[in-house]
Amino acid sequence: MKTSIKKNIVSIALLVGGLLLLNILGNYFYKRFDLTQDKRFTLSAEAKEIVDYVDSPIIVDVFLKGNFPPEFRRLQSETEQLLEEFSAYNSNIMFDFINPTEKGNEAFQSQFEKFGLTPAQVSVTESGKQSTELVYPWALAHHDGKSVKIPLLKNQLGATSEERVNSSLQNLQYAFADGFKKLATQKSKKIAVLKGNGEYDDRYIADFFATLREYYFIAPFTLDSVATNPEKTLNALNGFDLIVAAQPTEPFSDAEKYVLDQFIMNGGKSLWLMDATQMQMDTISGNMFAFGKDLNLNDFFFKYGIRINPNLVKDVYSAPIVLASGDEREAQYNRYPWFFSPLSSSANNHPIVSNIEAVKFDYASAIDTLPNNIKKTVLLSTSPISKIVGLPFPIDFDVEIPKNLQVVNEGPNPNEYNAGEIPLAVLLEGQFTSVFKNRVKPLKLNVKNIDDGKPSKMVVISDGDVIKNQLQGNRPLELGFDKMTNQFYGNKEFLLNTVNYLLDDSGLINIRTRQIAVPFLDPQKTVEQRSKWQTLNLLLPLGLLALFGIAFNFYRKRRYTR
Repeated sequence: MKTSIKKNIVSIALLVGGLLLLNILGNYFYKRFDLTQDKRFTLSAEAKEIVDYVDSPIIVDVFLKGNFPPEFRRLQSETEQLLEEFSAYNSNIMFDFINPTEKGNEAFQSQFEKFGLTPAQVSVTESGKQSTELVYPWALAHHDGKSVKIPLLKNQLGATSEERVNSSLQNLQYAFADGFKKLATQKSKKIAVLKGNGEYDDRYIADFFATLREYYFIAPFTLDSVATNPEKTLNALNGFDLIVAAQPTEPFSDAEKYVLDQFIMNGGKSLWLMDATQMQMDTISGNMFAFGKDLNLNDFFFKYGIRINPNLVKDVYSAPIVLASGDEREAQYNRYPWFFSPLSSSANNHPIVSNIEAVKFDYASAIDTLPNNIKKTVLLSTSPISKIVGLPFPIDFDVEIPKNLQVVNEGPNPNEYNAGEIPLAVLLEGQFTSVFKNRVKPLKLNVKNIDDGKPSKMVVISDGDVIKNQLQGNRPLELGFDKMTNQFYGNKEFLLNTVNYLLDDSGLINIRTRQIAVPFLDPQKTVEQRSKWQTLNLLLPLGLLALFGIAFNFYRKRRYTR
């Protein structure tokens, strides 16, 4: 008996000692384990690289606290777990969850107004009943006197609450990494927005460049001084890392082309949003006519390996157009299929276009890729059910709308819509050859002419409207939002990815395009099988407890009756 007691004491002492040792070791060696299948709480290498720059405290106020619908409790839970992962990796990141509607938190209302943190009204179906909840899906991050807002809920009009939360969970790591990057890293890359050749007015490109300004230095750049001082113009242009041409409408002179060509030969990156067509209104009939447009850049792009054709593409997979009918006071607005507005969502896995919403085009042209030593990647194209329309072409709504409705209702004629996938946006990478190689130069530069360039990249898009934001009065709306249909398209995300990629800033792209699997309950099955699972959850633990009691009783009887 004494031996048995002694053994028990030794066992208890060893157990206590082992626990103490484990606790001591735990203070020195700390490790978190992500047991999810898709490792969604594991920080990506790109996110860690961004967080490595954080050398002083970042305070994150998260406004996801309170009584939420079930799917938003999921968003709250996963946000907290992800922030714990950030905090575990870098202790300078601290966070707090705040209920903005709780008494005593009225001071946060002024911050909501200052930063434009609008609440989301969500409709939730639970137990067969529908209710409306007000949620503030935002976080504010503060660092060294600077604050940035972090959206936790992605805009997806027409989507259910579960679909919105699912999309938001996909975006969660990117949202915080993006916010931390804005706070902790210094801007270094410079972007020139070309002006002087009839490009878009600032108000039509305001939203996109306002977003880019949070990451890069942005400045307008005109080529007017090429005629008087080309060396100074080229030197100034070479001070930028990227040029953006947003829908030029006036031809480029040979001297301007030469300066742009030498910028590219020096390794400069470029983004071209070009229209090869122009629209003119017939004042007599009220219809539009599409004509070809020559910007004197055909040889420029031809040398680099592509051609933007003076034509229009029509795609059955397209965005609708909203037209008014009736008198002004009693006007009714109706949606109609409009095949001149292709919706493009690429199936390839290139980081620029991976995991983005469909991009909306308007009156786009076909791009041909030509053989040379430049690597070409078609980023966006039409659907296989498309056709090419030659110019000039009359665009009569009374003719086009009935035709489009017939195609939608009866199906497209395979002999007509047989152009296949037509390229609309192309990435070019490699060592470009000068457009003016073995040609008489349009002007003489005191700097050395470069015929075979350094490695560079460019993206050419055959529609300038891809970058154009709509206006509400004089206020620019978010790029990609169509106020007539209340739809969001992927234009902004596509262009942000494009600029990041061209500037070799691929970290955010890789985080943004990361995919995770988020399972949700089927609401219909939940209602139908609610009683079954409630009963099972109630009786199963009791049954297991009873079985354990019976087994334990049986074991005691067998042991002590010997």
